[in-house]
Amino acid sequence: MSDKTNTEYGIAVKKAKVIFKKKMQDYGASWRMLRISSLTDQIFIKAQRIRSIDQKGISLVGEGIEPEFIGILNYSLIALIQLELGELEIPENPKDIEQFSIDKAFELYNKYAKLAHELMEEKNHDYDEAWRQMRIGSFTDLILTKLMRIKEIEDNEGETLISEGIDANYFDIINYAIFALIKLDEKVNC
Repeated sequence: MSDKTNTEYGIAVKKAKVIFKKKMQDYGASWRMLRISSLTDQIFIKAQRIRSIDQKGISLVGEGIEPEFIGILNYSLIALIQLELGELEIPENPKDIEQFSIDKAFELYNKYAKLAHELMEEKNHDYDEAWRQMRIGSFTDLILTKLMRIKEIEDNEGETLISEGIDANYFDIINYAIFALIKLDEKVNC
């Protein structure tokens, strides 16, 4: 794998982490209330918006697709954190959520970002960075496909016969979002 890919990958994760940190400062760990299925749906909304903008060629909201890919990346990392920690019951005192510190959130964020990076390195070795020849719209379609798979697994209460689990699909979504961010950055810098 090239140093260029590692550098670009790191830049994309850093962009997402800056947004994650700012949102943690604004909202705390309110995302701890989200069930996995709600996170799946939130990611779906973002991916569907990207596809819609791609098909229509215009965004009326005024935001481009980069923030949506960043959101997909962050929500996928949050989903992996939620899978590890388990879902929260609604607390009697909302301040109880605040006990989940920014430091702990970043520790888990970094853990799963690192695991996603390691997976990308292994797959890049086998696939010879084939993603560099792909279109951004293809990443969106692959993300939507992975989300449909996750929804099926969720509806089957996490059971699969032969397929990867929910976590593996979230890791793939993370890497597709990062590849899209790299490709978007290349377009801007050409």
